[in-house]
Amino acid sequence: MTARHTLALATLLLFLVPSLAATTSAGSLGLDGPLIQGGLVIGQTDPGARASVDSKPVRVDAAGGFLIGFGRDAAARARLLIEHPDGSRTDRDLKVAARMYPVQRIDGLPERQVTPSPEDMVRITDDSRRIAEVRRHDSDARGFASGFVWPVEGQVTGVFGSQRILNGKPRRPHSGVDVVAPTGTPVVACAAGVIALAHQDMFFTGRTVLIDHGHGLISAYAHLDDIRVKPGERVAKGARIGSVGKTGRVTGPHLHWGVSLFGTHLDPALLVGPMDVPNGAERRR
Repeated sequence: MTARHTLALATLLLFLVPSLAATTSAGSLGLDGPLIQGGLVIGQTDPGARASVDSKPVRVDAAGGFLIGFGRDAAARARLLIEHPDGSRTDRDLKVAARMYPVQRIDGLPERQVTPSPEDMVRITDDSRRIAEVRRHDSDARGFASGFVWPVEGQVTGVFGSQRILNGKPRRPHSGVDVVAPTGTPVVACAAGVIALAHQDMFFTGRTVLIDHGHGLISAYAHLDDIRVKPGERVAKGARIGSVGKTGRVTGPHLHWGVSLFGTHLDPALLVGPMDVPNGAERRR
């Protein structure tokens, strides 16, 4: 199955899996988003409520908003519990649709980037520490409420969840979406947020930007040719943050776009739907 077919299937699943529009009143609960592996659900309840998923507390902000994320291999069911300010409780069993993921083979990578040296591992460990630190941040910001857009237009060549075989060696599943575009093509923020990291040279991801959208939701932009933002800077949805490049572990210019909720990787394609291009056609090859 090609990246095009897999992404088209993911879009189709948006219409097939359970998804509830967010409508609330006092003591009520609304959910907006696909109940599927890789999906992000934006919840809405009354301000002052407390929420948990499988007994793990979830931030509920002053407006009653909260987020739930389902990872690549999320279990088929999750228990959502809301304790309302009036003392009532909403206990909901969420049924999470399963997905099948393709295998993607990538050859021609420098052997050093497939099997790093001990010296490289020191650098990789530091990169991972910096990224993990950002992903632990839990703020009451609501950048995610701006909605989401594709950060760049182009050919989708890598999809979320695919099992990667690099130079013939099995590696971790792909954590985001790869979009091929010419070097220098503008890359924009997928949603409003604050620049949490702008690194000029990470071992695997090259020039990398991370944006904090609040509640632990982070978007990542890798392999950039240049970076046009600084840590702490606030950006609007659609604001330019850099350009497509080929830095880090790549075989050509493209953007790797990832989204995570704390340590859980989500499927960015489920946030945005079909890619729009000027002539109204969907650019998927």
